[in-house]
Amino acid sequence: MTRDTTHLSRRERQIMEIVYELGQATAAEVGERLPDPPSYSAVRAMLRILEEKGHIRHEQDGPRYVFLPIVSREEARGTALRRLVRTFFDGSAESAMAALFDLEDAELDEAALERLGRRIRNTRREEA
Repeated sequence: MTRDTTHLSRRERQIMEIVYELGQATAAEVGERLPDPPSYSAVRAMLRILEEKGHIRHEQDGPRYVFLPIVSREEARGTALRRLVRTFFDGSAESAMAALFDLEDAELDEAALERLGRRIRNTRREEA
């Protein structure tokens, strides 16, 4: 089973977010948290697809299955971010960061700007 990290539907991304948020989840718990939830059997089918794609696994807990993420949220976030930068910014982290700063709702207070400045300085030191 290989993890298909390139093609998650909107629903699959929503389900993964729920599983990450809870740490583990049953089909019923996922269904309760989905916006405009589909039927219980549709949720189970989507969980099975995510399992086939290699994003989640299940453990049996009595009569029910509990689903857990296979990769950490941080690893999944990194994979998605790399794909986004490659796809929309021609692989340029600088262009992606500039676009983030240009967002209308990107409010950065002094503390956030200082943290970003520290990260930039640390990156410069590591590359030197």
